[in-house]
Amino acid sequence: MPKYIVVKDFTDLEDGNYVYAEGDKFPRKGKCKKARIEELASTANKRGEILIKEIEEGD
Repeated sequence: MPKYIVVKDFTDLEDGNYVYAEGDKFPRKGKCKKARIEELASTANKRGEILIKEIEEGD
């Protein structure tokens, strides 16, 4: 399963308004729907900014 890291601080409206800070792992617990990951990893979200990116296992 790919791993993701936050590249810009944001409040996750689908996770009880949890605040993610740059450098945090995403998601913080459990699994996240593929559609949500695609939304946050692109500009197709409310902020219009890329908020997370996939990281390599060694990072």
